[in-house]
Amino acid sequence: MSIENQQPTSTAPTSPTSPASPTSPASPASPTSPTSSATPADLWPTVDALWTWLEANRAHDGREGLLLRMLKLSEEVGEVAQAVIGATGQNPRKGVSHTWEDVQGELCDVVITALVALRTLTPEPEAVFARHLGRVAERSSGSTGEGPA
Repeated sequence: MSIENQQPTSTAPTSPTSPASPTSPASPASPTSPTSSATPADLWPTVDALWTWLEANRAHDGREGLLLRMLKLSEEVGEVAQAVIGATGQNPRKGVSHTWEDVQGELCDVVITALVALRTLTPEPEAVFARHLGRVAERSSGSTGEGPA
């Protein structure tokens, strides 16, 4: 399932429709700020709009809401695994039930969900992410001898 359990759109976090994916029920009104063709410059405003929409429509507050927001990431990672299994036909009962484009969409859902979760933890997710990405890039470039994150 995607963050908002809706059919795919170009900027909202969603799951690609495939033969093995059930149709999700409609959910509350979608965020209106994201444009139909997000660019890298739109990334953080779009993440903030999705976070604002989720905050306005959340079912749980406080620590429980925070923990559920973080657990959503595990759900999305599981959907990547399901799509890979479907794209490779590893389940003999289902055969090839997904495409590699489905996998791409699920990976995007993971990234979007993680960025919204980061926004949930800090009002400055762009700065936190930039600092962390810089540290990962530095250590991955061989300056410390460590491998990628």
